[in-house]
Amino acid sequence: MSFMTSETGVIIVGAGESAGSLAFSLRQQGYSRPIVLIGDESHPPYRRPPLSKAFLAGEVSAESLYLRSADSYARQNIELRLGLGVEAIDRAARSVTLFDGEVLSYDRLVLATGGHARRLLLPGADHPNVHYVRTITDIERLKKEFLPGKRLVVVGGGYIGLEVAAIGIKKGLGVTVIESLPRVLARVTAPEVSAFYERVHSEQGVKLLTHTGVEAFDGDPRVTGVRLGGGAIVPADIVVVGIGLVPNVELATAAGLLVDNGIVVDALTRSSDENIFAIGDCANHENSFLGRRLRMESVASAVEQARICAAAICEKPAPRSGPPWFWSDQYDLKLQMVGISQGYEQLAIRGDINGRSFSAFYLHDGEIIAIDTVNRTGDFAVGKRLLAAHARAEVAQLADESFELKSLLPA
Repeated sequence: MSFMTSETGVIIVGAGESAGSLAFSLRQQGYSRPIVLIGDESHPPYRRPPLSKAFLAGEVSAESLYLRSADSYARQNIELRLGLGVEAIDRAARSVTLFDGEVLSYDRLVLATGGHARRLLLPGADHPNVHYVRTITDIERLKKEFLPGKRLVVVGGGYIGLEVAAIGIKKGLGVTVIESLPRVLARVTAPEVSAFYERVHSEQGVKLLTHTGVEAFDGDPRVTGVRLGGGAIVPADIVVVGIGLVPNVELATAAGLLVDNGIVVDALTRSSDENIFAIGDCANHENSFLGRRLRMESVASAVEQARICAAAICEKPAPRSGPPWFWSDQYDLKLQMVGISQGYEQLAIRGDINGRSFSAFYLHDGEIIAIDTVNRTGDFAVGKRLLAAHARAEVAQLADESFELKSLLPA
């Protein structure tokens, strides 16, 4: 029996990084009523970015990914309900029904339901050696097949696909990456940066097939080859599909909340129901820094939204939004990105793009709107401050390594 039956408080649906961050942010901001966190996985909230990096490589344990220990939740009087899902929301009664039939009442409900890996609906896509990268269970299953000499085919040339490819090379697999767009990382970076990563992966032994579609997965009961649009077949022992994420909005839709590429929320993370909030990958939010609405798949953004949501529930001033940032580890390269580069007009490269350390600055109407840095943590740290200040610059200044970037910051 849940303690929520006698006193209502906050129910958090989902157990990802935004959910775990929210629970502790509420306590830090003085929220004293009950908090129940419900997750359909058996693990407490954990960090997902290392799944396709250190965890797949076998360098860290599952427990090391946990945001906090189970004891930490107990000490903060946060009730974890793991291995359970929510079947329905009753907005009028302010309650949720769990899959086991239990009904919990809430004062405020937060949907942090995240998303699921986009599936390929092609012949053979349901075979056991076709893998996706989203959960600890997904990676534990994949690691069993990640053996030297195996032929790995990765469908998708985004962050996830390239990270998996890099680990595959490190583990001694033969790796082919298939990307339907003309270049890798096409949605997030400039052609010059894409070309750099294509060169690096090719030098490491990855076979890259860009502007190439997949028609089917041949073989039964396991995939033995990936059939391309033109009819050619790429031999495969393992297939990993990394083609994006679909937000989990089914509960919100069934409850009649406004949904449009995610659960639509305002700058305070409140949905079309004033008692229901949404944060993280499932939320299409009004971003006060960017001045527009978007759904952002970013750990930094999810944690920021958790703090904003906690402040709103506690009726405190919302913390200021900062520029979004992202990262990707491939081989010995640390890619750190801040801002959204879409719509840029000019590009400035600082450093040698043919080497292993450089930064790419994106400008729109003279303002720095995004920065990609490779093995340049100093540029990244200053870059976050430059974007937060809406700093302006000339291409020649940014490309000149003797020019002090900090001088662009307001006095």
